[in-house]
Amino acid sequence: MIDRYSREEIKKIWDLETKFNYYLKVELAVCEAYAKLGVIPQESLNQIKEKASFSVERIDEIEREVKHDVIAFLTSVNESVGKENAKYIHMGLTSSDVIDTAFALQIVDSSKIIMKELDSLIQVVKEKAFKYKNTVCIGRSHGVHAEVMTFGFKLLNWFDGLERAKESFKSALDEIFVGQISGPVGTYSNVPTEIEKITCEELGLKPAKISTQIISRDRHAKFMSSLAIIAALIEQFATEIRHLQKTEVREVEEGFGANQKGSSAMPHKKNPVLCENLCGLARVVRSNMLAAFENINLWHERDISHSSAERIIFPDSLTLIDFMLHRFKEVMENLVIHEENMLKNTKLYGGVVFSQKVLLKLVEEKGYSREEAYRIVQKHALEALNGGNFRKGLKSENIFTDKELEECFDTKDYLKNIDEVFARFL
Repeated sequence: MIDRYSREEIKKIWDLETKFNYYLKVELAVCEAYAKLGVIPQESLNQIKEKASFSVERIDEIEREVKHDVIAFLTSVNESVGKENAKYIHMGLTSSDVIDTAFALQIVDSSKIIMKELDSLIQVVKEKAFKYKNTVCIGRSHGVHAEVMTFGFKLLNWFDGLERAKESFKSALDEIFVGQISGPVGTYSNVPTEIEKITCEELGLKPAKISTQIISRDRHAKFMSSLAIIAALIEQFATEIRHLQKTEVREVEEGFGANQKGSSAMPHKKNPVLCENLCGLARVVRSNMLAAFENINLWHERDISHSSAERIIFPDSLTLIDFMLHRFKEVMENLVIHEENMLKNTKLYGGVVFSQKVLLKLVEEKGYSREEAYRIVQKHALEALNGGNFRKGLKSENIFTDKELEECFDTKDYLKNIDEVFARFL
């Protein structure tokens, strides 16, 4: 059973009750800022902080009448603090000052959970890479056997990609880590610039250098792009596992529980269902990224066409990425490695994947031109692929001694620089 704790944490961040709590947090921070500038009496601030509250049910009731969620929220809060104190709440602000600043806090708090999951997955992949550093397997290009490598080397590439994705995520988070308290079109017409600085500092955000009525949505598109990169990498790795689990390959397999069933009809089935699930979810995250990019283009200083999309794509994508990271970590932790099949697959067709080593030996040690050497090697390689045996075919040419032929099929030479590459990641 997958631990659902962090998923529930993110879900909680995006529910209505918590969203309005973030709104209230922003409004109270603005009141604190006004109090520091001497606009709100300290006694009034204390009463506001003590009494300010809201009811989601009351907000819904008011919104049905006024058709504006922020006004409904403010009305509910004002009812809790009393008329004398209510005048100090939302002074000089526009709705998006509260919405976008609170939105940043929701994203930041969700991202803290994502970062923990990402770090945890990165560590698991790195450990697996070093564990299987010298486990010989076949490398493939175009889906076709290419040359010998190691399974750990494959995983090290995954580790490197996840490290880059982490840096991209951190960079995007830094750009979205901003708030605004700048008024109706961002010109601070009825709110001092100091209020924005103090409020953002109180909330742990950076003030946007400039805003319109909203924070520019290219920031949010970049953030969604960083999530899509994480999803795409997980999909890439999951796709590789799915291929390697094919019956005719069977180099790795997802963990399979003692009481697990693979098919309602075929008892022999062990399917890569977790990885297939991850590939499907990656499509959803990428689709959400497209919506985020379309949100950049808004009319003039602001419209609200972005808002309805963001209420779906951000909680959904953040929850999905958290789930995907956790699920793929589970896949990696329980991955079954068939080292004997990996080695066996390097020797198919009489070791045809050693063709380049034979080619180079003919040129460098036997004096053949590259063209002639290529013709000889390709002839026996293609015959091997059609049911022959590459090694036996070469032996029939009487070009190599047994020792020289053995050298061509020795995996050690292919792996001589593996340690150097791994050292870059110590």
